[in-house]
Amino acid sequence: MKRLFSNLLFKVFLAIVLGIVFGLFLPESISRIFATFNAFFGQFLNFSIPLIIMGLIMPAISDLGRGAGKLLLLTAAIAYGSTLFSGFMTYFATSSIFPSLLESHVADAASITQTGKELLPYFSITIPPALDVMTALVFAFVIGLGLSYQEKSTLGAMVKDFQVIIMQLIEKVIVPLLPLYIMGIFAGMAFNGKVYSVLSVFVTIIGVIFALHILLLMIQYVIAGILTKRNPVKLLVTMLPAYFTALGTQSSAATIPVTLEQTLKNGVSEKIAGFVVPLCATIHLSGSIMKITACAMALMILQGMPFSFTLFAGFIFMLGIAMVAAPGVPGGAIMAAIGILHSMLGFNEEMQGLMIALYIAMDSFGTACNVTGDGAIALVVNKLTKQVGT
Repeated sequence: MKRLFSNLLFKVFLAIVLGIVFGLFLPESISRIFATFNAFFGQFLNFSIPLIIMGLIMPAISDLGRGAGKLLLLTAAIAYGSTLFSGFMTYFATSSIFPSLLESHVADAASITQTGKELLPYFSITIPPALDVMTALVFAFVIGLGLSYQEKSTLGAMVKDFQVIIMQLIEKVIVPLLPLYIMGIFAGMAFNGKVYSVLSVFVTIIGVIFALHILLLMIQYVIAGILTKRNPVKLLVTMLPAYFTALGTQSSAATIPVTLEQTLKNGVSEKIAGFVVPLCATIHLSGSIMKITACAMALMILQGMPFSFTLFAGFIFMLGIAMVAAPGVPGGAIMAAIGILHSMLGFNEEMQGLMIALYIAMDSFGTACNVTGDGAIALVVNKLTKQVGT
């Protein structure tokens, strides 16, 4: 029971249920307490986003660049290509499916927007961020690339210390408070009548994304099978222990031992598997980008926000970089992506909160997709480098 209550997915589910109950049945004077907390936490989250971007991306780029060789560049290029392919596949699939699938929900959202009451906070505190998101991204790239050429650097040690601080901020402050934030969002939606429409969208989105991530894995292993001239079904079945382990751990890093073992069983050499699997655990995020792209598309359609291929193309390219080395905690990738959702797609605090809730609800499946795809990348790298496993 203790383990159940410590699970982030369970906490989010409980927060959604309690938020709906509180919003429907508690007096407005009490429900406004949740709105007040959300107003403060939303400001704190916006303040933290540039710091999170710098704290994650600077050391990630620095570590990737250090000692870069052909194997590193090849693996990083394939992993990034796989992540981009997933993002664009998701865009084309959801832009074709979601408008008609969510048509009734769009009408519901429009009527609610016109008539619904808002749950206002008692007071709010403005906490402006030290940097805007794009400035933080460019700053992180410049410092990270510069440090990649430094063998020993005082600044490099400071960046590592800063990374530890940011990881502690995410693990000890932001992630534990997310369920309260999500509860406040759903209390507000229950109060103004939006909650039924949103929950219906949740179920629809999750079903579509699950089908897409199965399709993505099949494509990855068909490509690996063609290159290695082996049966892609057998290759994918061999990786299933890693898939199911990731469902339980919700962490690519924690699943590395199982992913490595199953990759070796697929005939990848120890040298290639030992390098590719740990590296891809941090830079290959095809399942994560699929969830974020699909959820962002659905919420924009629901809110009547215009979207285009050009808008999402830039978003997907930037998202693939921003999520590199996302911390190995549930919801880490979405925390790295929140700033881009705001700056490039115009997501407000409520939409950001819904993105977090949706992402965490599917975190296990996204992680499983990531690590299973790592096995396909290892097969491709093994073939291209002519390191034939025995």
